[in-house]
Amino acid sequence: MRQVITFRRIFSARSLFVLSLGSTLLFSACHRHGRSHEAAYVSAPQAILRDQVAAVFNKMGIVKNGERVEVLDRDRRYVKVRTSGGVEGWVEQRYLVTQEVYDGFQKLNQENQNNPGQATAITRNDTNIHLTPERDADHLYQLIEGSKVAVLKRVTTEKALPGEQSKPKDNSGKPVAMEDWWLIRDAQGHTGWMLGRMLDIDVPIDVAQYAEGQRIVACFELNEVNDGDKKVPQYLMLLTEPKDGMPYDYNQIRVFTWNVRMHRYETAYRERNLIGMLPATVSHEDFGKEGNLPTFTIHVQEKDGSLTDKKYKLNTPIVKRVLQPGEEATPPAKRH
Repeated sequence: MRQVITFRRIFSARSLFVLSLGSTLLFSACHRHGRSHEAAYVSAPQAILRDQVAAVFNKMGIVKNGERVEVLDRDRRYVKVRTSGGVEGWVEQRYLVTQEVYDGFQKLNQENQNNPGQATAITRNDTNIHLTPERDADHLYQLIEGSKVAVLKRVTTEKALPGEQSKPKDNSGKPVAMEDWWLIRDAQGHTGWMLGRMLDIDVPIDVAQYAEGQRIVACFELNEVNDGDKKVPQYLMLLTEPKDGMPYDYNQIRVFTWNVRMHRYETAYRERNLIGMLPATVSHEDFGKEGNLPTFTIHVQEKDGSLTDKKYKLNTPIVKRVLQPGEEATPPAKRH
């Protein structure tokens, strides 16, 4: 009788162990199945999902630029991913960027969401939007040729071809080649850096033809005037020398007003030899008897390195400085 009881106790203990082990394995399997996977984002315009890493494969679907996917596995230069719609497949690693890169773009967008656009530019070719102003910098979003973007600010960096960032700097005293980069915002609200030579400022040909070989940096519409049955805009334009790497964003401003008698644009105001820094701002202000007039404010660097705001008003076709309290008047610029 004692032997039977002992056997039953042993059997019961083993049964509990087996049940406990089974429950643990089941819990672990469920935990593995429900765990969160590493996230990645598609940096190509679109990429094919394949069922296997082989020369011959079946197409499982397509992922598009900026789309979030979950990383399931890796095999050499391929990554197995799952889309938000549950489709799984292998995609080339070079078409993906990490969560860290995506977060970097989100931060860049938040930091600059209130920065005013200085002009509209058009992309010359299909081009990447970079996280930092460097040719080898990570990119996520891509724009096709002819896309319109808002330009926000400019930086200038040493020119380097891909892979040259790690090379020692030239200490021979020779001038270092520089290139301009623009922080841009596209139509979808994505913010990032784009090589300046990939962009053309979008300016009406009627005023762009008066650039006289200078590079147009920014262009603002100040107001409109009536010419018969149509309204014609009047512009502030910022210009600089046609080369990269300048220590200022622009060095001259011009205001173009519309001559309603001759039906053409004329230069109402020009100021040269500025050390101008972006951003410039445009607004309107009540000047009493003169009425509500368009104004613009530019930031210029003085000889001592300090920045000064210079404000102007347009009472067509006259442009005048708006002096701050205690500020002395300077001789007006000549009209051309």
